[in-house]
Amino acid sequence: MQDYVRRILTSSVYEVAEETPLERMELLSARLGADILLKREDLQPVFSFKIRGAHNRISRLTAEERARGVICASAGNHAQGVALSATRLGIRAVIVMPTTTPLIKIGAVRRLGGEVVLFGDGFDAARAHAVELADKHGLVMVHPFDDPDVIAGQGTIGLELLRQHPGEIGAIYVPVGGGGLAAGIASIVKFLNPAIRVIGVEPEEAASMKEAIAQGHPVALDQVGLFADGVAVRQVGDETFRLCRELLDDIVTVSADEICAAIKDIFDDHRAIAEPAGALALAGLRRQVEDRTAPAGALIAVNSGANVNFDRLRYVAERAEIGERAEALLAVEIPERRGSYRAFIRLLGNRAITEFNYRYAPGTTAKIFVGVKLSRGETEKQEIIDLLTTNGLGVTDMTDNEVAKLHVRHMVGGRVDGLDNETVYRFQFPERPGALLKFLEGLNDAWNITLFHYRNHGADYGRVLVGVEVPEATRGDFLTHVEAIGFPYWEETENPAYRMFLDRAVTP
Repeated sequence: MQDYVRRILTSSVYEVAEETPLERMELLSARLGADILLKREDLQPVFSFKIRGAHNRISRLTAEERARGVICASAGNHAQGVALSATRLGIRAVIVMPTTTPLIKIGAVRRLGGEVVLFGDGFDAARAHAVELADKHGLVMVHPFDDPDVIAGQGTIGLELLRQHPGEIGAIYVPVGGGGLAAGIASIVKFLNPAIRVIGVEPEEAASMKEAIAQGHPVALDQVGLFADGVAVRQVGDETFRLCRELLDDIVTVSADEICAAIKDIFDDHRAIAEPAGALALAGLRRQVEDRTAPAGALIAVNSGANVNFDRLRYVAERAEIGERAEALLAVEIPERRGSYRAFIRLLGNRAITEFNYRYAPGTTAKIFVGVKLSRGETEKQEIIDLLTTNGLGVTDMTDNEVAKLHVRHMVGGRVDGLDNETVYRFQFPERPGALLKFLEGLNDAWNITLFHYRNHGADYGRVLVGVEVPEATRGDFLTHVEAIGFPYWEETENPAYRMFLDRAVTP
């Protein structure tokens, strides 16, 4: 440990890196009843902590090594650090990146002067290819985590944390991929203040350090999930494993939904968007606070980066409320008769409905897919399930059902024979509590609802697609009734999307 302390104290990271702020998360602290702080490594010049270790390693190259050039394998953040450091020092940098790397990271590496080589569908394949190129062309390998100088560079974060928060620190939560960041921070923190707990956090689908410690040696996972691509490492390093096994107090694993919730927490508090790996540590912190296993004192999470593709945010927004237990997804069976929908919504009271999907099917029971916003998490969800069950409705909890969350919620529908008079309308109404119930109250029981789709997308207006059986003889009365509801509407019966996928008639 003393060797690493010396390396950390003599590192040269600040030639390119910055001392990032440690900021209190006021909203999350108030909500969870804890003193929560965030180390903003997303504010580095390359939007990630990786610049520290990369530059500390490259700055120590001999003149002969600099002339040969450097090479690394990386999913993106280490790559940017290597590219920036090498460019500043006038050194050639070849960067091997997995083909699955987000485009924002590939583009950033190229802008920083790195020569990008795309190879393999994960870090391990890219690393093997980088080793081949290094041997073939005499390039110096800059390992992303299993190198003493890289580990020491990352360890400067721990030194900053102790200086920035001289008061009591209960625990520091650190994201773990290959283990370099956790090993570096733990080395300095445990040397200077052994009472502070240093806790690693990994995704459930890429828990390579947790498995290595359980097995007593680094092991290669059969596969890893790529959602948190910055920590999607199948096998941790030998040196990082040695240090983490000795110095980490615990390792917490979290789900993708919990990571999404943590991304939302960071945005709510700081208006910053973290990449999934960047929010990983906060997700672990939240898990321990909610489980009441977090120690007393300030709790610090390292936000390790902000290099996220914009289109990834679609998934994050969809899953964040589930991850923080703020939304329940339920499959509910109600009587297939007029008025059942209003009766069901009334049972839910003033709770906000986030989703309501239904398609008519012959029989006496209608099956609906419904989302309900929660303010008291699992307790409130169970209260809702008990309420519906007590009133004779069948309920299946879909909140943790991956097939339901990823696919089935978008597939409720289909063609139904026998709906000769189905008419389809799209409505728009102000998005506020009770608006959906008011809309349903406005629909007259004289016409049977055959299709209903609503999803709260966070916009000012709610949008609903409704199918109604309207015999030709009553069409004039129906239109008069629709006008009286008072919401903007559009008829979509001839819309090709409806005709091709939902209408009884098959379009030639």
